Amino acid sequence: MSTQVIMPQLGESVVEGTVSKWLKAEGQSVAEFEPLLEINTDKVDTEIPSPASGVLLKVLVAEGQTVQAGTVLAMIGEAGEAVPASAPAPVHAAKAAPTMAPSAPAAAPAAVARADLGFISPVVAKIAAEHNVDLTQVQGTGAGGRITKKDVLAHARGLPMPAAPAWEQPASGELFRPTEEVFGTKPPAGGPMPGQVVPHDAVRRQIAEHMVRSRRTSPHVTTVMEADLSRVVAHRQAHKEIFARDGVDLTFSSYFVAASVAALKTVPSVNASWSDEAIVLHRQVNIGVAVSLGEQGLIVPVIKDADLKSLLAIAAAIKDLAARARGRQLKPDEVQGGTFTITNHGVSGSLFATPIINQPQAAILGVGAIQKRVVVVETSGADAFAIRPMVYLTLTFDHRLLDGAVADRFLAAVVDRLEKWS
Repeated sequence: MSTQVIMPQLGESVVEGTVSKWLKAEGQSVAEFEPLLEINTDKVDTEIPSPASGVLLKVLVAEGQTVQAGTVLAMIGEAGEAVPASAPAPVHAAKAAPTMAPSAPAAAPAAVARADLGFISPVVAKIAAEHNVDLTQVQGTGAGGRITKKDVLAHARGLPMPAAPAWEQPASGELFRPTEEVFGTKPPAGGPMPGQVVPHDAVRRQIAEHMVRSRRTSPHVTTVMEADLSRVVAHRQAHKEIFARDGVDLTFSSYFVAASVAALKTVPSVNASWSDEAIVLHRQVNIGVAVSLGEQGLIVPVIKDADLKSLLAIAAAIKDLAARARGRQLKPDEVQGGTFTITNHGVSGSLFATPIINQPQAAILGVGAIQKRVVVVETSGADAFAIRPMVYLTLTFDHRLLDGAVADRFLAAVVDRLEKWS
């Protein structure tokens, strides 16, 4: 008798995933618990083991397709065994996303199941709300006619969109014509040849969707300050060998996380999320730290309850999460639940930047490169030149939640904590 391969629920609030890669082809043998396929959820790839030994008789969900938890992905059985022509019913219904407590981040609407629409995932419901899409008018292409996020986005593209303000209108002129208009089916004589076409992978598509959605969702404003890291540099120099005895790298990122935690306690309105009904002030302080995966994109693992951790514990968490992020070993829950995000773009030499908010959070801190610069300091009532390790800090914030004065007060608290480190 054949065995169903079921899409698991990989996290408490993860109700769907994308089949990123089948590790076995139809007709190949597979052993029980041997990796069978990879599932991508929130830019995290998870290997799914085979539930039984046998032959992969039929793949029912192709690579790149997004389906809900509980969906039958494939059938495993004996060689030559007959399989049904269509996908069998799931062995269990997908769980609805749990209702978030006030201390948890505001999330997408809970998963719903309606007789006229079938199962609607939180992601689909959120995208439909953002684009004012009536789901009863959307034709589903998922398993059993289920409406997927791709269906909603495709439907939204066919709807009339409100005119963008002048500053968002696309530029005009020969230099700004779309590539397909410039080249058509082939480039003009003597013109440049089209470059290599690199298909989008699942991670790049998710990054693109998250970034565009964030810019459309909230009005972004950025404020900039600089900090003298003399005390931080001295503290790190004095303690990095002690931390190393415990196998921990004392990086500058640890100090920025700790300073942000202190500032969030001082200005708790920044540790918040926006919803159409109210502003949600979070009790937990969960700090997301952006980790570069090189050409493969960016991921933001989350340090949960960062306000309850010492500098040593924060440094250990950063090392662990970053290493497992680059090794593709994170769990889906480890990139969810953040209430504030830090991106250290200075590691690549950038002085300052204007990061995009990690929705639905209120703000994101950008950390520039640490540089020794000549600055003016006051000594015994007189001004003097001094060489100090300086860093630009940017806070990009959602102007729906925060006003400039509150954002500046928060960023000033971060600077104060760094400059008075003891």
